[in-house]
Amino acid sequence: MTATAEHVHQAGTSQAIKGLYIGGTWQQASDGGTASVRCPADGREVAVVAASTAEDAERAIASARATFDGGPWRRLTDIERGAVLLRVADLLERDKAAYARAEALDTGKRLVEAEYDMDDIAACFRYYGKIAGLDAGRVIDTGRPNAISRVVYEPLGVCALIAPWNYPLLQAAWKVAPALVAGNSFVLKPSELTPSTSILLMETLEEAGVPAGVANLVTGSGSTVGGPLSSDPRVDLVSLTGSLATGQTIMAAAAETVKNVAFELGGKNPNVVFADADWDAAVDNALTAIFLHSGQVCSAGARLVIEESIADRFVAEVVDRAKKIRMGGPFDPDAETGPLISAKHRDQVHAYVQAGIAEGAELLCGGYIPDEGPLADGYFYPPTVLGNCRSGMSVLRDESFGPVLTVETFRTEDQAVAIANDTEYGLAGAVWTSDASKAQRVAGALRHGTVWINDYHPYVPQAEWGGFGKSGIGRELGQAGLNEYREAKHIWQNIQPAPSGWFGTAPAPKETGEGAAE
Repeated sequence: MTATAEHVHQAGTSQAIKGLYIGGTWQQASDGGTASVRCPADGREVAVVAASTAEDAERAIASARATFDGGPWRRLTDIERGAVLLRVADLLERDKAAYARAEALDTGKRLVEAEYDMDDIAACFRYYGKIAGLDAGRVIDTGRPNAISRVVYEPLGVCALIAPWNYPLLQAAWKVAPALVAGNSFVLKPSELTPSTSILLMETLEEAGVPAGVANLVTGSGSTVGGPLSSDPRVDLVSLTGSLATGQTIMAAAAETVKNVAFELGGKNPNVVFADADWDAAVDNALTAIFLHSGQVCSAGARLVIEESIADRFVAEVVDRAKKIRMGGPFDPDAETGPLISAKHRDQVHAYVQAGIAEGAELLCGGYIPDEGPLADGYFYPPTVLGNCRSGMSVLRDESFGPVLTVETFRTEDQAVAIANDTEYGLAGAVWTSDASKAQRVAGALRHGTVWINDYHPYVPQAEWGGFGKSGIGRELGQAGLNEYREAKHIWQNIQPAPSGWFGTAPAPKETGEGAAE
């Protein structure tokens, strides 16, 4: 079946509600509950989905457990599973338009951005499909002619995959693709704000040949279904992309059953610009680093760390261009950026800006909620720049997850590194300079999981993604991303078994004490 946006976006019609996919069938929530999905650009309802209960989550876990323990998926060879992932990639490319439209409506992001996301999602499935079977483990030299020692990799088991709302299907794909190719079963929980492309994905996985019960989906609030997913002993791994607070809650819940966790929890990312950087490229990318997708990017370059000698001129140009950025809905051909995900999130971003101003930051542009014209119907917030920022301010410490750029200055290379590392997070950062040696020194000194030199934002599925510090645990993408979903097993085989000789070779000890022979 060809995926279409209408499979999901049929609010107000008699079409069956979707969102709860268990054991290969679409089901209603156990209590019949539903939830409305609204486009952040104008507030209109774009979907109605099942609002799963904790009982539904438990049923999904049971399905995944039974399928893993007794089903055929994990018994396939890596190459056979890889072939299915390659088919998924083909189907995603075929249905790109429908997926992108659904994603744009749920998130409010520009359609062209959603289309780029779909390309990256297909590339992720294709990467893991292609590397399937390339890592068959390794043989260990034991130094003994009669022993064969091998390390092999096996699927972890049942995986709870919790995806965010900013890149709903992309972040889900980073989890689903390696989980599947490793041979696991899973329960996917998308954000309640952006479930539509995850629903489409279940249809695509089924068409590609993933057996019933391997892939399960629960839609609903994290407070309702998150508990079973993180605490149920039948779950072997919880993989989360989300906030630090959510990660801490899930980690505590997972501790009781000592299950594996893999977290990507955001960042407070520095974009370090030296005076010798390529001016035009650095200015342009300073804007892209923070204002892409209205700053709702975990790796957004929210902290401009600029050499003092060029700071005034550089910031002035950034501010001038930021003021000209046009906001609009996903299908507005003139829009350069879209809305925030919800009124609640917009208000939180605004409060964050106001707190920074109260602490002494200087508002250079933006910093207001549009209340007139077409933007007033959505959850828009203008590109905002805060100058005069100093260590210790909340705007430098906390993640806004919005279109807010802070400015800090430095005089020396050591100061630049110290400022860039002055965060409890450590997801990503960048350094801009024409001095190749300095670029390598600074990149090596930055305590962040990804460091760009004279660039910002690009990634490839072949390279690991993740952070230091409170930015998370583990890695996604690359070989390490696959290993998160596998168990290493050591198999030792003695090909010339013989008695060990440890016991029973010496004379039996003479009995003494009570009961001994007279």
